[in-house]
Amino acid sequence: MRRPATLGVRGVVVNQQAQVLLLRHTYTPGWHFPGGGVERGETCGLSLCRELMEEAGIEAAESALDLVSVHANHAFFPNDHVLLYRVRTWSQREATQRGEIAEIRFVDPLNPPAEVSRGTKNRLDELFGGKPASPLW
Repeated sequence: MRRPATLGVRGVVVNQQAQVLLLRHTYTPGWHFPGGGVERGETCGLSLCRELMEEAGIEAAESALDLVSVHANHAFFPNDHVLLYRVRTWSQREATQRGEIAEIRFVDPLNPPAEVSRGTKNRLDELFGGKPASPLW
């Protein structure tokens, strides 16, 4: 039998103070970029826009997303991939989902919280610290 491929999206949202948005979920440890799984019938961009609004109240248009990189996330689930987008323009609204997010915070991308997830830390180091990009999340 074949395992289906799964696809996730994450967004890099930067404020005017050059801080990046991270969040903590109630169901998994660590700090992460906002995002989640692409649902049936959604484009990757639409999925990220939905997740940004649900989790953090970030309103962005699909046209404001730039694909930065694609990563294999096989350690999480065989045949899983994550697309990382930079969110060029956005506005702050109220999050539409309750209960899934424990905390939201804008942080210094070169000095994130100690509990930042490994994949998120790797992407921060690549995007803001000049480290070479890895194909693995």
